[in-house]
Amino acid sequence: MEEKTSSEIRQQQLRRRRINKMKYSIVAFTGIWILILSVLMTVLSVKLIFLENKMDELSDSMISVEHYVENQNAKSAGSPEERAEDAILDNSSVHSLQDESESDWTEDIVPDPDMVQTPQQTGSNFYSDGSERKVYLTFDDGPSVNTEKILDILKEHNIKATFFVIGSEEESAKALYQRIVAEGHTLGMHSFTHKYDVIYESLDAYIQDMDRLQTYLEEVTGVTTKLIRFPGGSSNRVSNVDMKELIRYVNEHGYTYFDWNVASGDATSQAYTPDELVQNVMNDVVNYKTSVVLMHDSSAKSTTVESLEPMIEQLEALGVELLPIDETTVPIQHITAENVEY
Repeated sequence: MEEKTSSEIRQQQLRRRRINKMKYSIVAFTGIWILILSVLMTVLSVKLIFLENKMDELSDSMISVEHYVENQNAKSAGSPEERAEDAILDNSSVHSLQDESESDWTEDIVPDPDMVQTPQQTGSNFYSDGSERKVYLTFDDGPSVNTEKILDILKEHNIKATFFVIGSEEESAKALYQRIVAEGHTLGMHSFTHKYDVIYESLDAYIQDMDRLQTYLEEVTGVTTKLIRFPGGSSNRVSNVDMKELIRYVNEHGYTYFDWNVASGDATSQAYTPDELVQNVMNDVVNYKTSVVLMHDSSAKSTTVESLEPMIEQLEALGVELLPIDETTVPIQHITAENVEY
């Protein structure tokens, strides 16, 4: 009986040992897998962050291409007659003009001297024919928190401007659309998505995007706007569709598109200071009777906000008229509407 009891005890001890070994094995196995999974998660997180940074760099690169085109186009806009009229002759050079039928840059064209209007003196608001300079401040890519700040500055100075907006269904954006209209500024369309690969995939894609934005803005503000600024301008090089095809469509449907002939530089990848943004504008507005100034009011453009008040003060000191775009404004266009064949 005692031998049997001893045998059972030994068996129980052996069984406990086996159970303990199994427990240890399970714990060790689980611990190893937790460690492996932790390492894998860390590696994947690092790779994900790396990919996100690459995507951001790619996005910035695409935006930089857009902005480079925007600023290169700023020096050559308007109808052929307007470009000749606005060109300022220098002792050694003239502003290059864009070919009438192509968006590509061509060799410099010397305008007819009889068509050139030269200011009586540097900084004067009056040309030799007695006409005055007009300046249209325009803002792309809003609304954002910076739009609100810009509206505050414009209200303080009693200045009206033009906003080419994108689509946002946030309540804060709706309030800003409404404020733009309520305070007498001009509401224009830039695009709903502002995604080039979507907007410029085809003519139908552009029409769908624009119709969506127009309908949305009408619902929010009660205003049906027919004013357009093409993303990247009418002479952009990123559209899959010939821009003249889009221009024909907007012309036939009663829309008016505006490019620009003065750029603050806030669109470029270069980090201009607020003072430099102001100087970029002031350097160019003296060259034109009519200046359409390209600026941006997206959330990243805080320097634009900082530059606006001193820019307005210097423009007012120059004596220019600061106006919003309306139906009487002669369009500044890189590819002029009348030069598009039907």
